Amino acid sequence: MKPATAAAKLGILLSAAPEEFRSTPITRADLDALRADPPQWLVELRRNGPFPRDVVAAKLGVSNSGLARGGVTEPLDADQIGVLLADPPPWLVRERETHRDVIAENERIREQRRGQ
Repeated sequence: MKPATAAAKLGILLSAAPEEFRSTPITRADLDALRADPPQWLVELRRNGPFPRDVVAAKLGVSNSGLARGGVTEPLDADQIGVLLADPPPWLVRERETHRDVIAENERIREQRRGQ
């Protein structure tokens, strides 16, 4: 698979990975090996970032669209995310509430469909 696909499956930002990873096709066996026994660079990327957009959104408790509405366009690292969580700006508070409402509504609809 392409390195970009492997990076997405590992939850890391491709541009932050080592050149060897970015320039070499990854087999499924390689991916499984990286998951089972991650090298130090992968451990550090997963711990400290920078993180891809979907991971940033999950860590902040918002949707990808919420990040865009909040003006977050660049990858963030763990320290930047920590600062946002410690003192959330108004957009983050609003987007977290919106995200919770959407999740609750989706769950309500799922329950309603199960009852039919």
